[in-house]
Amino acid sequence: MEPENNKGSIKNNQSERIFLEGPRSRRKEFVFVFKVFFEFIKGFRKLHFLGPCVTVFGSARFDENHIYYQKAREIGAGLSDLGFAVMTGGGPGIMEAANRGAFENNGLSIGCNIHLPHEQKENPYLHKWVDFNYFFVRKILLVKYSYGFVIMPGGWGTMDEMFEALTLIQTGKIKEFPVVLFGIDYWKNLIELTQDMVQNKTISVNDLTEHLMVTDSVEEAMAHFKKHAIQKFNLKKKMVINPYSFLGEKK
Repeated sequence: MEPENNKGSIKNNQSERIFLEGPRSRRKEFVFVFKVFFEFIKGFRKLHFLGPCVTVFGSARFDENHIYYQKAREIGAGLSDLGFAVMTGGGPGIMEAANRGAFENNGLSIGCNIHLPHEQKENPYLHKWVDFNYFFVRKILLVKYSYGFVIMPGGWGTMDEMFEALTLIQTGKIKEFPVVLFGIDYWKNLIELTQDMVQNKTISVNDLTEHLMVTDSVEEAMAHFKKHAIQKFNLKKKMVINPYSFLGEKK
């Protein structure tokens, strides 16, 4: 038997699985669309006043003794020094580390947490977070407010998030925000694969040289964001949108 407080998230995950199986009744499709709409609105209202963000992606499975956790923590602190809010998926591992680095450095730390059958709880280093039932809604929100992305070592989910960001940049759906792939040794096979893609002309050389930086250096990564995000888009530390009372945005 499942714990009482986990039944809602399990039900919503089952709802998404059923939706992806194919056509259903018009009523069920309408209800699903309404649920998705509500999640988008909830996310938009919660995250509307963040100012410029950088999103850090990476595995949930590294503990605080792991070198990649420690590097992600340094990256979170470095991004907050540059004036960015640090956004992650809100969970443990790399996500916790990046949030922790920003949180402990008096920077703004944000999480977009996903409900899973094996319940993922938000990490304790967040100033603000939003809980989502649908992965695709969560991914859009992780991209929407970001002026750059850090891809730390991770698994399927991390690669999915990285390639979605790169595809949106490549196709011009979002601007040419900087993407930093951190961990040369970890990603060496992926780097070789992307070079093979260039050789086979499935991507261009510019897709690698202009859209993706690979490094092991936190300092190099911060310099990259300073040049290709802050200077390129003329970002300011206090560049935030003012809330309006008539929209219920002011407390």
